[in-house]
Amino acid sequence: MVTLLGLLFTFLWSTSAIAIKFGLASTTPLFLAAVRVVLAGALLFVYMYMIRKKSPWPKGKEWRSLLILGFLNTTIYLGSIFWALNDVSAGLFNLFVTVNPFLVAALSFVFLNRKVSRKEWAGMIVAAIGLAIAAGPELVQAEAEISGIIVIGIGMASMAIGSIYFKKTDIRLPSSVINTWQLCIGGTLLMPFAFGLEREQFFLTTDAHFFGALSWLVFVTSIGTMVLWFYLLKKDAVRANNWLFLTPVFGYSLAALLLNETVSIYDMMATIFVVSGLLLSGNIPMPRKKTRRMNS
Repeated sequence: MVTLLGLLFTFLWSTSAIAIKFGLASTTPLFLAAVRVVLAGALLFVYMYMIRKKSPWPKGKEWRSLLILGFLNTTIYLGSIFWALNDVSAGLFNLFVTVNPFLVAALSFVFLNRKVSRKEWAGMIVAAIGLAIAAGPELVQAEAEISGIIVIGIGMASMAIGSIYFKKTDIRLPSSVINTWQLCIGGTLLMPFAFGLEREQFFLTTDAHFFGALSWLVFVTSIGTMVLWFYLLKKDAVRANNWLFLTPVFGYSLAALLLNETVSIYDMMATIFVVSGLLLSGNIPMPRKKTRRMNS
C-alpha cells in the first residue's frame, strides 16, 4: 500500500513543474504561486471547518509549529520553485528535487538520531549515479541561469528542513488539518513577496493556460499531493524523500508527452539506475513468496 501511494505521490509531484511552465506563459511566478496556495488553502479551510465541521483547531504551541512549516514548505519552497522555473527547464528542476533525500538523511542523523542503513546509502548512491548520467547532457544543453539554480537550491533546502522539523515536532493533528493551515499561513506570507518583487514586471492573461495550470496546481498538487506527502512523512521521513528520486523519470515521460521533449538514451539509462537504487534501498520492496502450510 505504501509503495503504491509513494508511486502516486511521485507521479503527481512531477506534474507540478510542467503545470507551472504552462502557467508562466500567462502571468508572473510569485503571483501564480500565491494565487495557487491561497486558493488551495481557502478551499481546504471551507471543507475542513465549514462543511466537515469536525476538524480540530490548532492549540498553543501547534500554531508556532504550523507557522514554521508554512513558511518553510510553502512560502520559501513553493515561492522558490515558481521563481526559479522562469530561468531553468522543468527537466532540470526535477533533477534538483533528488537532492532532498541526501539532505533529509543528513539532517535526520543529526537532529533525529536516525540511523541510515548501509542499504539506504547504497541505494541513494546508485540512484544518484543514474541522475548524474541524465544531468550531464541536460546541464550542457539547457539554457539555465545560475540565479535560477541557486533559488532551486534554497527551495530544496527549505523543504528538507521542513521535513525534519515536521518529524521532530510530531504535531498531534490530522494530516489534512496540517496541510490546510500550512497552505493558509504560507500563502498569506507569500503574498507580500509577490507584491514587492513583481510589482514592475507583473502581467496577467486570463486564458486556458492560466486557468488550466491553476486548477491542476490547486486541486492535484497543492491538496492531493501534500496529503500523500504528510502521510509518507509520518511513516518515515527519509524514505518519503527517497521517492523523489523517481521524479525525473516521470518528469521526462510527461515532458515528452506534453511538451514534445525528446527522451534520450541517457534518460533511459538514468531510469534503470534510479529504479535499481530504489530496489536496493528497500523503497520498492520485492514481493515475498507465500509459504504453504503443511497439514499434519
